[in-house]
Amino acid sequence: MEGIPEGHRHFTNLLLESTGAFSTSNATILIIVIIVLLLMTAVIAGAETAFFSLSAKDIHFLKSKEKGSARQASQLLDQPKMLLATLLVANNFINIAIVITTNMLTGSLIPPTVGPVMAFIIQVIGVTFLLVLFGEVLPKVYATQNNLRMALFASPYIRLLTELFRPISAVLVSSTKFIEAKIASKPTNNISSEDFAHAIELTVGHSATREEVNIFKGILKFGNITAKQIMRTRLDVTAIDYEMTFMEVRAHCLEAGYSRLPVYKETLDTVSGIIHTKDFLPHLDNDYFDWRVLIRPAYFVHEGKLIEDLLKEFQAKRIHFAMVVDEFGGTSGIITLEDIMEEIIGDIKDEFDEDDLNYKKIDNNNYIFEGKMLINDVCRVIGEPAETFDVVRGESDSLGGLFLEIKGRFPIVNESVTYKQFEFTVMALDKMRIQRVKVTIHPPVEEED
Repeated sequence: MEGIPEGHRHFTNLLLESTGAFSTSNATILIIVIIVLLLMTAVIAGAETAFFSLSAKDIHFLKSKEKGSARQASQLLDQPKMLLATLLVANNFINIAIVITTNMLTGSLIPPTVGPVMAFIIQVIGVTFLLVLFGEVLPKVYATQNNLRMALFASPYIRLLTELFRPISAVLVSSTKFIEAKIASKPTNNISSEDFAHAIELTVGHSATREEVNIFKGILKFGNITAKQIMRTRLDVTAIDYEMTFMEVRAHCLEAGYSRLPVYKETLDTVSGIIHTKDFLPHLDNDYFDWRVLIRPAYFVHEGKLIEDLLKEFQAKRIHFAMVVDEFGGTSGIITLEDIMEEIIGDIKDEFDEDDLNYKKIDNNNYIFEGKMLINDVCRVIGEPAETFDVVRGESDSLGGLFLEIKGRFPIVNESVTYKQFEFTVMALDKMRIQRVKVTIHPPVEEED
């Protein structure tokens, strides 16, 4: 560097060295930032695929949990539009940040001898490769194969992003109302369960029997019914106390008339197992036989389990009987293979069943039901869809519980309550339990134009 004074030359060397060190540290920071941003966009892309590919069974599982990531995931799914808007907004912001940082990094690493066109091509290819591979393909492939696991993992982070981008997401969601209104004004091809049921009536109703039509309808709604909706409730369960003698157990089984009975210790919440009454046959002559050696393990299912899945488990495990428990592990009731099959083919009666079970039909518009009868069974008897009372049933499963949900307090005898065209009248009470309810179906009132 001839012609430059020694002091100036020393200053220039120091400047070049410090600039090189600064560029190296900058590059390291930019690489770390890019890696973090790629991880964030991978989580968001995977979450988008995971949340919107969950099956009804997965969503039931999430809603049955009360804490942790499952609860957060369930809350996010309650507002799907807000969830999607948040994912899209966050993903766009992160992608822009990735483009800026990668351009800064490649700009500092590409030698000055490379032309501007070639530098631009290298930058575009590099950014595209990173975004497509690590921000789209890999996370979405993983989320497709592990959607529930990915949803649980991502839900805390997505919940945080939802709060962060709520103002922007809210604007996007509200701005779509006009478009949705325009689209909704046009005829769509969406078919509801009621439309399917009506289609079944039109297509096979003229050539099939009423029983066959009901079987078709039963198959249609089968996939959305939970164990809680068709189980025999706890109050109606006949069980055996573990401390009973064999003579007491034998008499109890003869009086009950069931082939399988649960065995409990102290209360029905502590079920020890299941007894098959056929196992007693070789020991009937021994009054002091230790019957407890015949107890078989009980099979427990959550009350939110779909009976479609439960039927498969019954078939795989070759069992016909399960104990239904609530979220706290307490016994809610029992469910059998017969209960599941009746949802498709209707009531199954054998030579030992009584004719007058849970209801009496007065005429086509008036019925008397036992208060403990399940709402699903009531709907099947009166010929209404199973979801008829979903809006007002709350957490109740029986007709008596439905009456209390609508009324809001405990009734007196002959007190009535109305929902739509249905009138419910209490016919009999037993202390704090509704025993019988009369259901009257009035013709629907046509609204005047």
